[in-house]
Amino acid sequence: MVRGLRVSMLLLAVLGNLAWSFSAKANFNGKLTVEIDGLKNKQGQVCASVFASSEGFPSDRGLQKQCTKITGTPLPIIFENLKAGSYAIAVFHDQNNDGTLNSNVFGIPSEGFGFSSNPEIRTRAAKFSEAAFLVAGPDTNIQIQLKYL
Repeated sequence: MVRGLRVSMLLLAVLGNLAWSFSAKANFNGKLTVEIDGLKNKQGQVCASVFASSEGFPSDRGLQKQCTKITGTPLPIIFENLKAGSYAIAVFHDQNNDGTLNSNVFGIPSEGFGFSSNPEIRTRAAKFSEAAFLVAGPDTNIQIQLKYL
């Protein structure tokens, strides 16, 4: 009887610790490092937006947005304070520093662009589900390869 009680107490302690560690991990503020590669040149800046849902993806501002002067390649962009969850990134090479992804008269981007998970792009921008990735720890690193059409 005493041995069974000890085993039960030990099992409860282990389960309690597991439950606590899972909830603690879900409540962290993580850092995301996005490495941008494939830049055609070092003119202008690179702008990246983080989205937590499909709402507004990929053309709106998103949850967080930053533009960074190009200093070298690959170019790192860091986002702080992200909760555990699913995100997607939209990025573009703003060669003329106007803050927008420029396109030609047919709507085809005239500046480089890319998305997290590097989905294949043919006739439309990526969907959130195609670009989604998980932030599940305190430090997440992803790479995005820019495309020029």
